[in-house]
Amino acid sequence: MQQLIRLGTYAWPYRKKIVLSIVCALLVSAFWSLNLSITFPIVRVLFEGDSLHANVDREISELKTEIQGYQQNLDAVKDSDVAEHARVQRKINDASQVLLTRQVTKDVILPYVPEDKFKTILLILGLVVSATVVKGIFIYFQEILVGSLVNAASNDIRADVFRNALKLDCQSLAGIGTSNLTSRLTNDVGEMGLGLRLFGADLVREPLKAVLCIIVALYINWRLTAVGILVLPLIGLLFSRSGKALRKSSRQTLETMSSIYHCISETLDAVRIVVAFGRQDRHQQQLVDANTEYYNRSQKLVRVTALVRPATELLGIIAFISILIPGAYMVLNRTDQIAGIKLAARPLEMAELATLYALLAGVLDPVRKLSGILPIMRRSMSAADRVFEVIDLKTMVPEPEAPVVLPRHCESIEFENVSFRYLSTGSANSHPLSLHDISLKVNFGEVVAIVGGNGSGKSTLTSLIPRLMDPTDGAVKVDGVDIACVTSMDLRNQIGIVTQDTMLFDDTVYNNILYGNPDADAHMVEEAIRMSHAAEFILTLPEGMNTRVGAKGQRLSGGQKQRISLARAILRNPSILILDEATSAIDAESENLIYKALREFSRGRTTFIITHVINQTFLDLIDRVVVLDRGRISAIGRHEDLLKTTPDYSRLLQMETTLRRAA
Repeated sequence: MQQLIRLGTYAWPYRKKIVLSIVCALLVSAFWSLNLSITFPIVRVLFEGDSLHANVDREISELKTEIQGYQQNLDAVKDSDVAEHARVQRKINDASQVLLTRQVTKDVILPYVPEDKFKTILLILGLVVSATVVKGIFIYFQEILVGSLVNAASNDIRADVFRNALKLDCQSLAGIGTSNLTSRLTNDVGEMGLGLRLFGADLVREPLKAVLCIIVALYINWRLTAVGILVLPLIGLLFSRSGKALRKSSRQTLETMSSIYHCISETLDAVRIVVAFGRQDRHQQQLVDANTEYYNRSQKLVRVTALVRPATELLGIIAFISILIPGAYMVLNRTDQIAGIKLAARPLEMAELATLYALLAGVLDPVRKLSGILPIMRRSMSAADRVFEVIDLKTMVPEPEAPVVLPRHCESIEFENVSFRYLSTGSANSHPLSLHDISLKVNFGEVVAIVGGNGSGKSTLTSLIPRLMDPTDGAVKVDGVDIACVTSMDLRNQIGIVTQDTMLFDDTVYNNILYGNPDADAHMVEEAIRMSHAAEFILTLPEGMNTRVGAKGQRLSGGQKQRISLARAILRNPSILILDEATSAIDAESENLIYKALREFSRGRTTFIITHVINQTFLDLIDRVVVLDRGRISAIGRHEDLLKTTPDYSRLLQMETTLRRAA
């Protein structure tokens, strides 16, 4: 119910459609019960000798005589006999109600009914067909309204999930996982939309159909009807018990679907490696294992679902029999009671009993449909749990409540006793510290190289500057201002980043560069291309700057992608530039061009360069080297000084140079 209420907040903006769909559902239910109620006149015409007109006239006459007799009995009852007086008065009231119904039927309906019995049957059947057509029209409009509402609400939910995901920090996003998030945005939102559609259509329409049938049945004979509906609480208990098992199994199944997404996306992202190493069988087996797990968990849903429907039908048959047996007894014996228990206002007739049976069938049909809808709804609510988990997730890099304005960087960047630990689900201490009490001051305009072995904390340290993550302890300050007190947008507008794994979007070269500064004009883009030394190869592309680069820039070489990435950062005109292994996976020519561009562009801005290899061209660029070892600063200084004073630095350079030459 909590999830339904929350889903309702997304449906509320489209409340006009909700109201219209409920009106349509009411009309569908009304025509449904009307069709079933027509059983009464059909039985009257087919199984009784007189026409409807004669039957109604006879009943009116008999009821008047019956009421007169009751009135005489009432006059003869002593005033002191309160119980008998009430009993006779109740009979008069019951007979008067039936008389009123028959009189209204004679005055309002029968003038339009032909005297001939066959023509009457044709008229009734014509009404049934007409009512069915009208009912179908309202069903159509209800489905259209609900479908429109569900699609709009699903889009809103998907947008909110994506919006909140983009607000999360890198750790939180990594905790969810790309494939898991994709599964929730697609499969889970789809499952949730299906449940919302069933709730807006079937779960409104079917109970209304059952309720209206029960109301009509109660009007015809409330005593027998009450006997039949005593089984409904048992059906509700069945739905409740099975629903708990369904929800648990549904969530497990959806989580397994995320594993399938992960297997597929990971394989396709690395398809060149998979094919080159001939490991297709391994990944195929991973998918088979994920499919098997999905199958096993899905079967739990199937087993529970398979049990609910026959159990519901059995309880429905019990309800049907509970009315059939006493009803048949009263009709056959022309009585209104069994074993002294009064079950009808007057002796039950065949037409009344047949109508009760038809209305009871009209109740059981919606209940049977609801038993089939229940598993889908439970699965949908499990999907809603997973979707709303992402919407409710809070970033670990919150925006400040009273942000400080950060002028353009012009003084220094300081790391003050910074420590950092990666978090994982369940425990804040599951990972050791990646950075240990880092204190470092970089003056404005400096170009600082950060070197160290794998896992030394180089990327982690620079990731703290744009607040991709926040330090566990300590603070990062830009010009003396703690960046935690600055809005992310204000801070990141001053930062340009070029990473090792260059990410280009499936768009044109021009738009990929413009991504760094959407407000830039064509001249500024061309200048960024010139400074990044990308103009030469862009001119050779089929459509120049309007050439699409493909997904992740797959139509370009590594060096070309890096120069476009650098042009994107240049166009941003940042005061702080971060290059994370930007030249580690490119050819020597591209590397020299990038260093040449950096010599020009790094003037007047603070630059951090993460690298493994330092050559002479690189040395001409940098001012200082920061050596990290296992999350700690082991040395800081100029390259020449570190070679003399820091043996670890010399060994690191020798090892990396050897590896590079071997490659």
